[in-house]
Amino acid sequence: MANNIHFPIIASLLPKDDPRYKKWLMSLKRRPPPWNKGKTKDTDYRVKKISVTFRRKEIDNFAVWRENARKQGLIPSSYQEFSKDVNLAFIIGLILGDGNLYKFPRTECLRIVLGTDKPLLLEYAQDIMHKVFSKEPRIRKRKNSECADIVIYQQHLGERLGIPIGARGKLPIKLPKWVWRNKEFLIGCLKGLFEAEGSFSIHLATYTYNLSFSNRNTSLLDEVEKALYLLGFHPERRYNAVRLRKKIEAFNFVELIQFRKYNLI
Repeated sequence: MANNIHFPIIASLLPKDDPRYKKWLMSLKRRPPPWNKGKTKDTDYRVKKISVTFRRKEIDNFAVWRENARKQGLIPSSYQEFSKDVNLAFIIGLILGDGNLYKFPRTECLRIVLGTDKPLLLEYAQDIMHKVFSKEPRIRKRKNSECADIVIYQQHLGERLGIPIGARGKLPIKLPKWVWRNKEFLIGCLKGLFEAEGSFSIHLATYTYNLSFSNRNTSLLDEVEKALYLLGFHPERRYNAVRLRKKIEAFNFVELIQFRKYNLI
């Protein structure tokens, strides 16, 4: 007689209309919160002690969970290269303009800082990041400034994006070669750069027009100036900015990159 084989039932994976799932969900609500809820190693010495001990003993307390999550398809077992398209070019422009990459022991973080006075740009950037990274980014509004962080965590971000991790203030910055090979990609990258660090001002009394990209990294300014010349414009260079001062060129470039215009569904 064959032995009966029993498979464990994982309640969290059951259909949401299954009575067993509903019973499990109600049981979670009755559980008392864990002692460390809301605490971090910066706010609680006990959590810090656990963190230090785990690091010293090289204990990965998420190893089993992560392996099970990979088997269930909840997290990818590997990360593929990003598709080289206009969306990726735009994101790279945003990052080079006003973003940073950070490295942590088990992952990497991308943070892009944008002003809360441009809610449509925040929404648009969040949508494009979701398409590029196949993951919903988080938006965190800062308490003491009119800025918001768009944050996403994923492994090997710097390597796959081709952007160095950490501060890039004085590092030589080059736009990716694949961006230069395609006019649409170059325009998309410039849109990301100008949306992050660009401005367009008009002073009618003096008939002055100023479309400007400002940044303290001279190598990035060199790249923007080179791109504008390549597209047929005649930029004016300053020590901390690249500008278009001719009315016709300023308006043509605004139309070309759809500056401050966002295709939201």
